[in-house]
Amino acid sequence: MRQIDELYTRWPFYGSRRLADELGVNRKRLQRLMGLMGIEAVYPKRSTTRRAAGHQVYPYLLRNVEVGVD
Repeated sequence: MRQIDELYTRWPFYGSRRLADELGVNRKRLQRLMGLMGIEAVYPKRSTTRRAAGHQVYPYLLRNVEVGVD
């Protein structure tokens, strides 16, 4: 775990595959240890919930409407 921490400090963008190659250990073991240590590779995440600047925002028409179930 100390070696993982040293390599992660040097290359925080390395994932489990690359770190496993560097250390010469099984990737699944490395994933488990990285999970225990609470570290993951730093990379740009997907941002799918951001709205575009020019798009119109439509009102939610059913906000205060009670839908009765008979």
